[in-house]
Amino acid sequence: MWKTATVIAVFAVTLGYFYHTHPNLPGQLWYFSLPFPNGSSTLNVEEANLNTPTFEQAIASAWEALITAPTHQWKRIAVGVNACVDVVVSGVGLLEALALDPGRGFDHEVLQSKNDLMEAFLHFMERGAAAERFFTDKEVFLSIAQAAAEDPSAQLYVGGNAALMGQKFASYPQLMVLLCGPVGPKLHQLLDDQIVVPPESLQETDEFHLILEYQAGEQWGMTQAPQANRFIFSHDVANGKMSSMEIFAASIEEFQPELVVLSGLHMMEGMGKNLWRERLKEAVVAISDVRKQIPIHLELASMTDKEYMSSIMQEQVIPIVNSIGLNEQELLFLSQAGRGPHSELKTWDGLPDVGRVSDILLWILKQHGRSDPSSEADLTRIHFHTLSYHILATVDGYWGNQVAAVAAGARVASCQACGIQAIDVQKVILKAPHTFYSSHSEPREQLNISPNQPVTIWHRDNVTFYLTPVLVCKQPLRTVGLGDAISAEGLFYSEMLSHEL
Repeated sequence: MWKTATVIAVFAVTLGYFYHTHPNLPGQLWYFSLPFPNGSSTLNVEEANLNTPTFEQAIASAWEALITAPTHQWKRIAVGVNACVDVVVSGVGLLEALALDPGRGFDHEVLQSKNDLMEAFLHFMERGAAAERFFTDKEVFLSIAQAAAEDPSAQLYVGGNAALMGQKFASYPQLMVLLCGPVGPKLHQLLDDQIVVPPESLQETDEFHLILEYQAGEQWGMTQAPQANRFIFSHDVANGKMSSMEIFAASIEEFQPELVVLSGLHMMEGMGKNLWRERLKEAVVAISDVRKQIPIHLELASMTDKEYMSSIMQEQVIPIVNSIGLNEQELLFLSQAGRGPHSELKTWDGLPDVGRVSDILLWILKQHGRSDPSSEADLTRIHFHTLSYHILATVDGYWGNQVAAVAAGARVASCQACGIQAIDVQKVILKAPHTFYSSHSEPREQLNISPNQPVTIWHRDNVTFYLTPVLVCKQPLRTVGLGDAISAEGLFYSEMLSHEL
């Protein structure tokens, strides 16, 4: 008996070692660590392959049971204020068409030349990370845009966080959606018929953003992408100045939505300090006119100016919205700008550590949110998403149906990346950590992911955390707009509990 017990113990330790050193092994393998059936000390692998559902299958099935509509659903949602047409091309293909040779990667806060573009693209491609930058030279940008448009594989889509989230909301026929932003003729043609665009938002020409995509394992020169992602750049003055902000505020009063979704603040960063200082103050005034009536969700995006982010976080926007959505880069940058937890990290080392993410989320809600009931801040919800898992963190008593919301966000990430309506377990893989800690430092709780109950819940003070893994698409068809779809889906399944706003 002791020999059998020893073998099982060694097997378990070995399995744990391989999980942590090879997190991308098929999810089915982790079932072999479960108790053997019928008291047997061995497991027939072929029988397990036939009869045991994989982690991916179990999670997908469990999500379907968990994703239920809230008691009170939104009926009217207003979104603004950035909108454009996305031109999606192969990043390597476009740069080669521009006769650029791969050099070294280097991050530029703004792009001033084709060489800056090449270096910034390589910098983020090497990390498999998404980023967005402003291109200062209009004429050079137009020449690059012309080359992109001539690419036979180029595809045109609805772009801009607000427009993308509006499109996602409009996929639900019971919702009325208002979109404010610079809407040109091509974008208007691409938008869902269910979306209402105020006449004041229509303009004669479209704003174009270039989306340079790369695939997992794709190589250019000495750089190889660890995962699929994209690099976005534009010379977009209308969105950069948030020119539709006042139209948005006026339209909200007439439309009378139950939820407001705001995005596009990141676009002002490339316009210079003098402009963003003034426009940010004006945006806050416009938001303040409506925030007492209805909840506001702020969707963040890639930024590089710490002073600008600090201004958004401490003095201006974040304290007066009720909810925010962001990814791992934006979360770490927000902490760096505010000297929060783990701000000494320059970048995440691979998969963002759940404990560190949890620490930063808690800090935001404590320092800039309403975790203290006496606080004047309104922020009570953060929807964090990264490639392999999502976390919703909410101050207790303000939001309902968050288990369904976080699961729905993860489900739509899998489906949209693969271009499918329902999850196909042959096309996805589990990459989330099997076990993790609720904090990076003590006191902390060790937690794990259960395939049959794929939303893990823990509490820190009066904040509740909901984590679910993502079934990562093995061969994504499109990475642009995933964050917007995740946040929109999470909001659709969310319910704000009765409080005086």
